[in-house]
This record gives sequence, C-alpha cells and structure tokens, in this order.
Amino acid sequence: MPHTSDAAIKRSTTAALTLGAIGVVYGDIGTSPLYTIKEIFATHTGVALTQANILGAISSVFWALMLVVTLKYVLLVLRADNKGEGGIMALLALALSSVNAASPTRKWLMLIGVFGAALFYGDSILTPAISVLSAVEGLQIAAPALADYVLPISVTILIALFALQRYGTSVVGGAFGPIIIVWFTVLGAIGIWHISQTPGILAALNPMYAFQFLTDRGPGVFLAVGAIVLAITGAEALYADMGHFGRPAIRIAWTGLVLPGLALNYLGQGALLLRKPEAVSNPFYLSFPEPLLIPAVILATLATIIASQAVISGAYSVTRQAMQLGFLPRMRIVQTSAAESGQIYMPAINWLLLLGVIIVTVNFGSSSALATAYGIAVTGTMLITTLLTFFVIRHGWRYPLWLAASATGFFMLLDGMLLASTSVKFLQGGWFPVALSLVLLLIMWTWKQGRQMLLQRIKQDDPKLEDFIAHLGRSGVRRVERTAVFLVSDPSSAPQALMHNLKHNQVLHQTNLLVTVLFDDVPQVPARERAQVSALAQGFWQITLRYGFMDRPDIPQALGALQLSGVEIDLFATSYFISREVVVPIADGQMAKWRENLFALMSRNASSVVEYFNIPLNSVIELGSRVHI
Repeated sequence: MPHTSDAAIKRSTTAALTLGAIGVVYGDIGTSPLYTIKEIFATHTGVALTQANILGAISSVFWALMLVVTLKYVLLVLRADNKGEGGIMALLALALSSVNAASPTRKWLMLIGVFGAALFYGDSILTPAISVLSAVEGLQIAAPALADYVLPISVTILIALFALQRYGTSVVGGAFGPIIIVWFTVLGAIGIWHISQTPGILAALNPMYAFQFLTDRGPGVFLAVGAIVLAITGAEALYADMGHFGRPAIRIAWTGLVLPGLALNYLGQGALLLRKPEAVSNPFYLSFPEPLLIPAVILATLATIIASQAVISGAYSVTRQAMQLGFLPRMRIVQTSAAESGQIYMPAINWLLLLGVIIVTVNFGSSSALATAYGIAVTGTMLITTLLTFFVIRHGWRYPLWLAASATGFFMLLDGMLLASTSVKFLQGGWFPVALSLVLLLIMWTWKQGRQMLLQRIKQDDPKLEDFIAHLGRSGVRRVERTAVFLVSDPSSAPQALMHNLKHNQVLHQTNLLVTVLFDDVPQVPARERAQVSALAQGFWQITLRYGFMDRPDIPQALGALQLSGVEIDLFATSYFISREVVVPIADGQMAKWRENLFALMSRNASSVVEYFNIPLNSVIELGSRVHI
C-alpha cells in the first residue's frame, strides 16, 4: 500500500512540474511561430515565394526542431546535468571539475563559459522584447488604426510582467501553464485545419526538401538560415530551467504537447502560403478566420508574456550560480518556494533586465528589427553549450574521444553554421547582444580577478593564524563568557576582525569559531557533509562550511547543528564579527587602474554578507579595514 501511495504522489508531483514547465520553459520557443515564417520570406532574405521554397522552408524549420531541440537538447544536453541542475554555469562547473586544475585548458573553458553566460543575458533582454512586440503587432491586422499604440501597449505589458516576478516562478508558472496548454492546442488545431485543406504540405516532412532548399540558396543560405534560427530560439531555456522543474517534466512536456503543436502549426502556415501566397505579410495571424483574429491576438499576447518568463527565471538561476562560483558580487536573493530550491527571485537582476528590455523595445521598435539582433545571442550560447558538453562527455564521463567527438561534433558544425548565418546581420542589430556580452564578460572577469588579488593581499599582510593564537596564549588577555564567530576568507591567516576587536576592546571570547565558507562545483552539498571542524588552541575552533552553487547558505543553522567537544554553542549568546574590506586601488596594481576602480565600486555595492549568510542583524559587529590592490 505505501508503494501505491508513493507512486501516486510521484505522478502528482511530475504532473504539477510538467504543468509548470509548459508554462515557464516552453513559452519562448512556443511563440516562435508568430514571426519565424514571416521572417524567412521577408525581402531581405531573398527567398522567393514559390511552391518549392515554401516546402523547403517548412521542412527546414521542422528538421531544425528535430535536430537541435529534440536530438541535441532533449536527448543529449539534458543528460549533462550537474546533480539535477542545468544552465550554462552549471555545465561550466561540471566541465571545469572534469579538467585538471593546473591545465591551461581550464582558463579557456572558464572564459568561454562565462561569455556563454553573458550571451544568455542578451537573450534574456531580447526575448521579452521580440515576443511581446510580435504579438501586439497583430492589432495592426485586426485594426490598422491601432498601429501607433503597438509600442506603448508592449512597454506597458513588459513593465507589468517584471512587476509580477516577485511572486515567484511556481505561482507564475502554475498560472501560466493552463494558458500555454490552450496556446499549443490552438497552434495544433489551426495547423490541422489548414493541412486538411492543402495536404500536399506534408511532403515537407521529407528532409530532402530542406536539403534542396538550403543548397539552392548559394551564398544567400546564411540569410535564410538566419531566419530559420528563430524557430529554435528558446531551446536553451530547456536546459537553463532544468533545476526548476527536472528532466522528466521537461521531456514529457516537449514530446507530449510542445513539439506536436509547433510542427502542426508550421505545416499549417506552409499550407496557407501554398493556397494564398498573399498571406506572407503575416502568415500566423492570417491563418485565423477573421472572427477569431482578436481572440488570437489576446491569446498570443498572453503567450508572449509567458514566453519571457523562461529566460527571466533562467537569468536568476545563472546569476546565482555565477555569484557562488565567484564571477559576480553578492546580490539579494529571495527564495520563492519552500519545496524547490531553484525557484528564486532577484530584485536587482529583475529591474536591470526590465531597463534593458524597455531600451531595446523602444530603440528597435518592431519584431522584424529585433529579429536581426536576436539570433546571435541564441546561437552563440548554443555553440558554447555544445563545446562544454564535449568536455563533460570526454573528461567528466570518461567516454572515448571518438564517442565524445561523434556525439557533439555534428552539433558543433550545425551550431557554427547557425551562428555564422545570424552574424550576417551583425551591423543591422546583431552587434547589440555581442557588445552587451563583452561588457558583462569584462565585469565578471574583473570581479573574479579582483577577488583573487584581494585574498592574496590579505594573506600577504595578515599574520599567520597559528603564530597569532600562540602569541595570544602568552599575552594573558582577559576572556569573556560568550561565543564569537569570525568569518574568514583565508583560514591560514588571522582574521582582521579578531585583531581589531583585541586592539580596541582588549578582550577575547571564551569560545572563538573561525568560519570559512566555500562553494563547491556542485549544486547542493548534503547537510551531513556541510561542516569540517578542527580544534586549534584552547577556545579556538576552525570550521569550514561547504555549500553548492544552488544552496542557500545559512551560517547560524550550520553552527547550531555542530557538536563540539566540551562546548555548547548558544546561538542567542553568539556574536558575529565581520570584517568589511574597503578596496583602495593603487597605481602599480595587477589590473588596469580603471578595472581596479570598477572592482572597488562593485565591492562597495555588493550585498552584505549578513543577509547573504542569514546572520541575525542584532548579533553582528562589523569592523572595517582598508586593503590596497
């Protein structure tokens, strides 16, 4: 009987996660039919509206979905999870842990992975803009007089979407899931209706039509492929949001609903164009009967609002992972679910994304203009994901070179061609995600390098811990009956806060816990493996707390679970001494002066360790020190 109950609970949980995944993960790729076919036959691609080209274009889109999304992401990349967590930073951590720490390959992998994460932020800004604009533009077809209102309506919708984020992914996903189910059902139904009128479009399922279409393009193939890429934008969200919903839910949703709905709709748009070539101006909306046009615009607008959720929640995950892997300063994280640790909200990232989204929406002004910028961010991230997957398969899973190369080599060639195709439009807007990514890469690399320099300088200037404690034993300093916790970044050096406390207050606590927090290249560290404790001189303990890059660090909770020989830790009689380093750039530093100033600025504005480590505010004593780098 218990087994039946467990199985029922598991089915219920999987069903709930699948519903959430449909609402959050697949909104992005699910709204691609709004603009993909229109862009393939846009004047700038040079693709003539002939029967052969219609069959070839639809065939190319269908096989892009099968090869890139189904074969690469659903079957291969989702297997490369870091203990259940996905996304490019989780994959980077997995790839780095598989390579020797002293290998020069490690540095290049780190650089490539961080650039991939930066590209994902570009995707997170462009996706909401192009998705919402493409849906609201349907108003121009239903009521041409409303054309001037498309931009203000789009901006209003985007502001409302980002304002909703604080309620959490589970609430948003649970509300959005049913709407997206209706969306994919409508996509499939309208597709079937047009296919039934022109069944000849089913010939496009033959991959030879795609091959012929691409080879006939000659040099123009890059323009055509650059538009076909729009059909697979959002595929990276399958992997980035895996920690939110899990692999089974994402796979069930794709094979059971999303792929059939998309494939049928693209075939339906092709059938419409075979029958009515004049519908090329907007084959998606013109595939609806006129009485259903306004409901279709409303449903599409809702779907595109939801589409943005996939990349927004993915951006939160990537940011938290980057912070805990040491690539970004601390920022406030709000846990929005007690059950799913991956479901978080980050106010700073939320409002920065909104600012970026509004800027690109207003500047580009239309979905067609944004389409030129969109592809580079998507295909660049895809190529980097494939490259990192190779290192995981080869070095992490230890498969033979020929197998690792054959599993990823085809996708590297495919991703390379897709990236080259989208790069043709670099000067027409493609520069934007590249420029944004380079700026973010510089910020992340400056933080990583600056932190290393800071720790090196602290280690250089501070006395050795063992010598300092030995000196204290001979000094006869007065002790008080409390527990003191000192947070230290370098466990071999004496804490600055301890030295300042002795200098100014001339007292030492009876119990002194020197705590170092480390983040491992894994999503979670089990509670039983959290703490490593070693006794030093009388009254001193060195404690190392380990967390994964998806864990929520809680120092009081970890200390409360410790069993120290002959010592009872009373959390209500514990003081936390924190040293805040004020970074002072110097002329002959290891980094350029402007980068040192940038690091100092980020360091000053980083979120407090008090909130980050969940330390009670009324138990904190913060002592500052100046560090020259």
